Amino acid sequence: MSAARPLTTLRTIAVVAALPLLLSACGYGSDATDDDKQTEVAADARKLSADEVKIGYFPNLTHATALVGVQEGLLQKELGGTEVKASTFNAGPSEIEALNAGSIDIGWIGPSPAINGYSKSNGKNLRIISGSASGGVKLVVNPDKVKTVDDLKGKKIATPQLGNTQDVAFLNWIAEKGWKVDAASGQGDVSVVRTDNKITPDAYTSGSIDGAWVPEPTASKLVAEGAKVLLDEDGLWPDKKFVITNIIVSQSFLEKHPDVVEAVLRGSVKTNKWINANPEEAKASANKALEELSGKALPADVIDPAWKSITFLDDPLASTLNTQAEHAVKAGLLEKPDLKGIYDLTPLNKILEAEGEKEVDDAGLGTD
Repeated sequence: MSAARPLTTLRTIAVVAALPLLLSACGYGSDATDDDKQTEVAADARKLSADEVKIGYFPNLTHATALVGVQEGLLQKELGGTEVKASTFNAGPSEIEALNAGSIDIGWIGPSPAINGYSKSNGKNLRIISGSASGGVKLVVNPDKVKTVDDLKGKKIATPQLGNTQDVAFLNWIAEKGWKVDAASGQGDVSVVRTDNKITPDAYTSGSIDGAWVPEPTASKLVAEGAKVLLDEDGLWPDKKFVITNIIVSQSFLEKHPDVVEAVLRGSVKTNKWINANPEEAKASANKALEELSGKALPADVIDPAWKSITFLDDPLASTLNTQAEHAVKAGLLEKPDLKGIYDLTPLNKILEAEGEKEVDDAGLGTD
């Protein structure tokens, strides 16, 4: 499988590369879109132990820490003369592939690809070093076809990709209802239709799907097209919190450049603090970043409800990651993984202590 390739550019340049990834090879099926962005570095800024750090994230609001951190220069500020080179992806498997290939060093990513990438490499290719966001996932449906949960039986519901975080959550929810669905084909009491988030709104308006279990802003885009929220996933979790975005790092990069990793984490912590202190400015910044990446800003009736449904935090909510792994095992998408060592929260907790914040817990899945 080919790796995501960085492009030399002064601003954002988009290049679309369809990378069909086999379930047996990477754990999921997906398409990837890579966009590279370099940020300006002050000529007299002091470099850390690496000339550059290559980061990856999705053009989704659930990855707004990265969107805003790059857009506002908050990550670059912490890195001094070490240059941030950013690439965006449309799917977790392609980002994991890029991490394995060395095309990125640090990535913002959902829990299921992180779990899969860690387990497939026998714990040798990545570490989760921080959380980034919770929530922002909804089941939205065509109100003319689906009025209650029971009406979902026999309907076609989209998820972003086979085995991704939302796909696993939906399959688990279906199973808890007592309904049967073949995870690989998506066929059963409910038809699970794996659809790229970019085309899910068109699939909905054309009638080829009856709803979707999707992250923001796709959920709010569907609502703007007339869909209704049937279920907010946060209602299924204790304290209404579950990890939707983690920060991962290549283990080799962490070993060689701990100062760079710590600087990126410090930038992420400060970005989340700024987002939470300035929600309207942060929302505008994230929307500007999305406009630069896609050519179109989100309208108010999409970004406003989407933004409200996401919580930005540094806690990786480790216990919920373990539960999500159990869901993937039950769905037949993953053999029971040994996740001991998937977290290294030592650098994050050092930063949180310096910022006067509480340390976060790895739920017994740390490197110690």
